[in-house]
Amino acid sequence: MHPLQRCRKFVEKTVEDRIKFVYAERLCFGCLNTGHQSKACNDKSTCEKCQRRHPTCLHDDKFKGKMSTTFNGDDISKDKTDTKEIAATTNRVIQEGPSTLTSAIIPVWVSSTKQPEQEVLVYALLDTQSDTTFILDEVAQNLDTNKENVRLRLSTMSTKSTVIPCQKLTELQVRGYDLEKMIPLPPLFTREFIPVDRSHIPTSETALKWPHLEQLADKIPPPLDCEVGLLIGYNCQQALLPREILSGKDNYPYAQRTDLGWSIVGCSNPAKDYCDTIGTSHRIVVRQVTPAVQPAIQLKREVHFVCKTQVKEIHPTDILKVLESDFTEHTTDDNQVSQEDLLFLSKVKEGIRQREDGHYELPLPFKSDNPHLPDNKRSAVHRLISLERRLRRNEQYYKDYVHFMNDIITRGDAEKVPESELNNQISWYIPHHGVYHPHKPGKIRVVFDCSARFQETSLNDHLLTGPDLTNTLIGVLCRFRKGPVAIMCDVERMFHQFHVTKEHQNYLRFLWWDKGDLDSKPSVYRMRVHLFGAASSPGCSNFGFKHLASQGHGKFSEESIKFIQRSFYVDDGLISVRSPAEAICLVEESRALCRTGNLRLHKFVSNDKEVIAAIPPEELAKNKDLDLTLGELHIERALGVQWCVEADEFQFRVVVKENPLTRRGVLSTVASVFDPLGFVAPFVLLGKQILQTLCRDRVSWDEALPAHILPQWESWLRGLSHLATLKIPRCYLPSSFGEVKQYELHNFSDASTNGYGACSYLRAISKTGQINCSLIMGKARVAPTKLTTIPRLELSSAVTSVRNGDVIKRELEIENLQEYYWTDSKVVLGYLNNDAKRFHTFVANRIQRIRSSTNPEQWRHVSSENNPADYASRGLSAVQLKESNWLKGPDFLFQLNLPCEEKVRAVETDDPELRKVHVHTVKTKEENSLLNRFSKFSDWSRTVRAVARLKRFVRESRRLQPRTNEATNLAERREAEIFIIKLVQEEAFTEEIKTVQLQKGSTLNKHNKLHLLNAFLDKNNVLRVGGRLSQSALHHDIKHPAILPKKAHVSALLVKHHHERVHHQGRGMTMNEVRANGIWILGCGNVVSSHIYKCVKCRKYRRTTETQQMADLPEDRTETSPPFTYCGIDCFGPFIVKEGRKEVKRYGLLFTCLCSRAVHIETLDDLTTDAFMNALRTMVAIRGPVRQLRCDQGTNFIGARREFSELLKGMDQERQRAIGCEFVMNVPSASHMGGVWERQIRTIRSILTVMLDKSASRLDTTTLRTFLYETMAIINSRPLSVEHLHDPTGPEPLTPNHIITMKSSVILPPPGEFCKEDLYLRKRWRRVQFLANEFWRRWKREYLLNLQQRQKWPKASQNSQVDDIVILRDDNLPRNEWKLARVVETHPGTDGLVRKLKLLVSNTTLDKGKPHTRLVYLERPIHKVVTLLQAT
Repeated sequence: MHPLQRCRKFVEKTVEDRIKFVYAERLCFGCLNTGHQSKACNDKSTCEKCQRRHPTCLHDDKFKGKMSTTFNGDDISKDKTDTKEIAATTNRVIQEGPSTLTSAIIPVWVSSTKQPEQEVLVYALLDTQSDTTFILDEVAQNLDTNKENVRLRLSTMSTKSTVIPCQKLTELQVRGYDLEKMIPLPPLFTREFIPVDRSHIPTSETALKWPHLEQLADKIPPPLDCEVGLLIGYNCQQALLPREILSGKDNYPYAQRTDLGWSIVGCSNPAKDYCDTIGTSHRIVVRQVTPAVQPAIQLKREVHFVCKTQVKEIHPTDILKVLESDFTEHTTDDNQVSQEDLLFLSKVKEGIRQREDGHYELPLPFKSDNPHLPDNKRSAVHRLISLERRLRRNEQYYKDYVHFMNDIITRGDAEKVPESELNNQISWYIPHHGVYHPHKPGKIRVVFDCSARFQETSLNDHLLTGPDLTNTLIGVLCRFRKGPVAIMCDVERMFHQFHVTKEHQNYLRFLWWDKGDLDSKPSVYRMRVHLFGAASSPGCSNFGFKHLASQGHGKFSEESIKFIQRSFYVDDGLISVRSPAEAICLVEESRALCRTGNLRLHKFVSNDKEVIAAIPPEELAKNKDLDLTLGELHIERALGVQWCVEADEFQFRVVVKENPLTRRGVLSTVASVFDPLGFVAPFVLLGKQILQTLCRDRVSWDEALPAHILPQWESWLRGLSHLATLKIPRCYLPSSFGEVKQYELHNFSDASTNGYGACSYLRAISKTGQINCSLIMGKARVAPTKLTTIPRLELSSAVTSVRNGDVIKRELEIENLQEYYWTDSKVVLGYLNNDAKRFHTFVANRIQRIRSSTNPEQWRHVSSENNPADYASRGLSAVQLKESNWLKGPDFLFQLNLPCEEKVRAVETDDPELRKVHVHTVKTKEENSLLNRFSKFSDWSRTVRAVARLKRFVRESRRLQPRTNEATNLAERREAEIFIIKLVQEEAFTEEIKTVQLQKGSTLNKHNKLHLLNAFLDKNNVLRVGGRLSQSALHHDIKHPAILPKKAHVSALLVKHHHERVHHQGRGMTMNEVRANGIWILGCGNVVSSHIYKCVKCRKYRRTTETQQMADLPEDRTETSPPFTYCGIDCFGPFIVKEGRKEVKRYGLLFTCLCSRAVHIETLDDLTTDAFMNALRTMVAIRGPVRQLRCDQGTNFIGARREFSELLKGMDQERQRAIGCEFVMNVPSASHMGGVWERQIRTIRSILTVMLDKSASRLDTTTLRTFLYETMAIINSRPLSVEHLHDPTGPEPLTPNHIITMKSSVILPPPGEFCKEDLYLRKRWRRVQFLANEFWRRWKREYLLNLQQRQKWPKASQNSQVDDIVILRDDNLPRNEWKLARVVETHPGTDGLVRKLKLLVSNTTLDKGKPHTRLVYLERPIHKVVTLLQAT
């Protein structure tokens, strides 16, 4: 048994037959199972080709046919004497290939109003021509909403009225992908599919193609893995309403922003905006413009060929885009195969065959079979005449040209067309011309111009180019470095080894003179092989070459087949193996394999003499062919990589052309450096930065380099000669390296303000423990001119590193290759390890790209000193490059164990790249005032220097003084100070200045704030104090200081500046310093006081600790309750007692009743939890149950609380309430919060001092307990108030003993009224109860009301806030050593005032001689901290 999609017979059927079979067997089109339809299928398969919800075996690629240009020869009269003949041609072109259109398709979140938290991500099509909103069946099934079965009448362009069954949904809502605004949707109807092409979804790449849409690249989300599940019609106006529109020129796409997000509508490819439209007719009646080779009477009046030439000026912004573009190898990312590529492959697979002579024959892959092309012989004749003139002018050109043509005719690559076939209608004539290779002088190559147009068409227009089957240049070079024995070879005349089928050869006709005789009549020839210049030739030759290799399976070794398929770049083969024997075997088999297709491998080069000796001499390369030249990649290569065969090293051959010292010369020199693997990327980066500076400064193409750029360029040119000394080993491993145990790929990335880059190293570990590292590839890019943050640049460099890693991992073909990625940016590591927060589109797109190829666990942190990618981001000179570790990698890679991973910190909540949840509308008013920019400065000296620099730049721009980079002098800074003061005065004293100017010699109005200063304007129009010191010998500016307002930012800067100059002294000294420097600030005392109050250093040196208003008494101190129900406890001691002959320590435990102020004292043997628990039980046995205990955080108290908690866990609630005892603990270092019992300890000590005066030496435990009880009795007999204390006739003073001796075991008093007569009754219980009530009545009147006043801290102070910076008071350390802390949590009381704080403090300790810092959280009262900086 096997599933249907794996059935061999089913898969061999066509797609149409498969669909008919599924329909006939009544199977589900979603899962190919029986019993249900696809509409109700819950297990739909996902197609591997288009990612839609259907089985892959039912995927159908529908090709759009492209109608060729029609031409009917019968429509034109063949009577050549009719001179009024006209021609009308109709072109119908249907665009084919990848779609270049985008539409209003936006990712949204859909949810129901019942369950808004359950959201489904889909793409929504905003359709302004639909009056109904539709939703996909699959999406509707995932939403909990009201559904109703209905029948819908649907009208489309194909059918006017169609009735379909569907479901009606209500109570749905939608919001944008990154937005929070919810939009209610009208009633929706379900559909099985929504006809939308996913390629029409706009992306950030779409925006980057158009200058007017570049700003949207970071606002459009990345491609998402979800269905187009919603079509919103115009019955939902709010979703379709454009809030903002960005438009460009005519026929340019436009972008619109709705409440759901941004979308782009229109053509997404700038190169396709000039394509012909469908159904356009052209009617042309003009005179012939070709040279008259016939009598004038026979001149025609139609033009049958038109040459279209488009010339585009290269703008500086275009160069900047190239320099700043990130590295993309053409197969780095997914290389999509188009429908045209599939058609090409099907044609060549069906048409390829091997001829009898061994050559392979392939057809010309036309877009449509055997296209009918117009007769363009007249155009070919015209081009041949031009060629003839050049051949006659240049004798050497003529000789080389004739030699080449005779050679291809002799070899049979071209043949003369027989006379009988000259009049065939299906034919095309190809013009040709010769070109010389810049590195092979004297060798000509004739190129056939298949792009020559005639009547708006050419041969290349009808040919399919096919997919790119060429191996990547980087991949071939990387594999060339793997083994110690290297081989290089070439395929002789590769294109001409693959023949064209007989029926297609007439499309390759050309004109040529027999034997090169220019005086003879040109003959008609045709090419029998695929030629240079045809768009299909590279694809056909590469396909044929790989097909030849595939035919060798079973006959030749897999290594030779893989060499042919993977190690050739066009016709150049490079490979490296492990031993000479393996190389010799590979060469022999590869030559034999190529001979099966009549291909010849020759020009062999190897670094091993044994391999060279085994190859026939005629197949070896000559000395001039030892260059590492891979095809005609660059016509101009003045600089290039050179393989030194004998030393087996890559070197750089430096040949600098005499380019002018202009931007054009800089571009030519920098662009000519051919360094595909980035060996000298840091050096080339410096040249790119110079070119970027020229483009940014808009230096014209032929303008001489500016003076500040010329020295940099000359230094870079001098560095080119030093590249010749740079030698890179070709093989990754040295010859002495043993057998490899493990390969590792280490990728580094870094960025700076100047550039960003990446480099990759191959680390090999042998079985004997040897380690070797080699640079594989490096990339360096200049930073964009647009201001970009360092984290974004670091993220871009990380993307470059990932792309490098993908290329190397795919091309090196090393099994079990471990990958590591290193960056010195902890921000990037935080981004990559984040799974919860959302980022802006720029960051989100790049994180998605990184995580698509790597895991966060592969990323590690490296310090900047050990990061070799730092060179790629900053650049190196040639000498520095040679001395650096760029080619071998950092030192820690040569250690056996890599550095340990550091813990990645989470992304900060205030990170600017995080997408904010709340959006607020803010209205601002911008004033273009220079004075407002001073608010960005926090230092007076920097402000003065900046203004001085600015004024110097203005003078230099006006050519009033020469340019200089020297620091500003004293005169310039003094001029800047006066300029700043005048700006402030003009804004603050506008009316006063006008009054002084108009009323010279008169004083201001007495109500004016400057009245007492006798203000005047000096020669610089600075408003100064007149005063009474004009006769003194002081300096003019001190006698007449400049006047400034107190609220100006400049005034604050001056006060700060002079306050620091006097080393943070008080107000008086600061004021004196300000005025001694010629500044008079109105209300200077208040300004100075305000600054000193806010000064962080002054707070650190002199500010007192924080205070807060004394809190209200707790409820348990103001309500009547039995004694010792609410207690405060504390320990005191120790006391030295004798037990036999030894002396031991004993402690006292104080219980203070919070209500009656009675005390109870117990003796403790030690300060353990057990001793405290025993004392507590003794106290409860004597005084009764205790409901609440207040205490500090002593270890014995904390242990007792833990014991109580453990005991109460297993009891029922009734028993817990019966014996429950609650602990309330104060924060550490807050003894004032327990003053009610702390004060009693002092009383106890004063009494015990007298008692123990005479018996201290004979004190034992029993005696101490007796003394403590006597002390307790004395304290409990103290009066609670001073009322009636000196009145002999008044009642007895109220003491705690009045209630202690009357205490009953019943907490609540019995019901009833008790009067004074009950004292004389025999019922003792009523007597006791009367005395208790009398105590509480007097307690409220005489004691409780006396607690109303606050003895300390009467005023409320400002509350401390989270993120306040404070210093923690420590009485054991000097003030300068108090620790810095940050407030992380506040604990406000019931009145809202904060008296307790939770602080974050760093604690540094030494661990094995190295400092180790850890974070510590402490709870402290506000009385123990000094605030330095308040949180904003």
